[in-house]
Amino acid sequence: MKPTLLALIFTLLAFAGLHAQKQLPAWQPSPGHTQIAIWPSAPPDARPLGAPETTELTGPHDLVAGKPWLAISNVSRPTLTVYSPTGHNTGAAVVVFPGGGYSILAIDLEGTEVCDWLTAKGITCVLLKYRVPDSGPAYHDDCHCNIHPVAPTALQDAQRTVGLVRLHATEWHIDPHKIGVLGFSAGGHMVANISTHFAHRAYPPVDSADQLSCRPDFAVAIYPGHMTEHTTREFQLNPLVPVTSNTPPTFLAQAEDDNVDGVNQSLVYYIALKKAKVPVEMHLYAQGGHAFGLRHTKFPVSDWPQLVETWLHTIGMTPQ
Repeated sequence: MKPTLLALIFTLLAFAGLHAQKQLPAWQPSPGHTQIAIWPSAPPDARPLGAPETTELTGPHDLVAGKPWLAISNVSRPTLTVYSPTGHNTGAAVVVFPGGGYSILAIDLEGTEVCDWLTAKGITCVLLKYRVPDSGPAYHDDCHCNIHPVAPTALQDAQRTVGLVRLHATEWHIDPHKIGVLGFSAGGHMVANISTHFAHRAYPPVDSADQLSCRPDFAVAIYPGHMTEHTTREFQLNPLVPVTSNTPPTFLAQAEDDNVDGVNQSLVYYIALKKAKVPVEMHLYAQGGHAFGLRHTKFPVSDWPQLVETWLHTIGMTPQ
């Protein structure tokens, strides 16, 4: 994640008045959906944040497709929310990781709006509100560098959630062999992280959910970040993302004019997947920038959700 986006995020959080942000009550899902704590007691490697969880509506300087978006800060109690299909149920499910530089969560732009799209297509959406800040590699102004947490708590939350979805598959009308992940920016990094770290839990097992596989059956990473860290050459994949032939089929999409997480982030991951003979599909667009979510703009990048729908058909996750 490059400094420009993180500088924006910290400005949004620290200078809400200047950016005309609106403080809101703690985020809750829409009526008919219930948040569920993913850990039965205190999460592993829990740490005090020194501030309560907050939700803010971004101001007029930070619009996406002409609309503001919601930013959640200081998440210490991660939750999942299940959004069931509105009509025909394909049996497929997608766990969604909103982005936000491991500092905040863009909970509607890269969360609930994704669930609205998926459920309309017969796919169960499980929205993960994972721990932030500093639950993954996060940019810090004081050192002008990415700080890596002692414990990968975002990965812990992701692994736990996929296990829980498999545990409750029958109850939630999900095929346990058609559970995927989808994320944006830092959430895209989470997609790659869980796609390459599923053989062992990043935490001591808690219950029967942790005895089930947390390997996604498919993965969608949109403008992923942190894919070129810890490298010695310009065009090299982060060695902490160890792609193997067991990495799930993957879909990648990014704009070439993304000045936050440059296009090389997707390119190096694509090449590693290809070398490992993992089925992978990538779409690059000339324009679109960063953090466009699903909101429709004048650029062709807005059509990426339709391409994902087709791809899910081709890999057998949804019916033709």
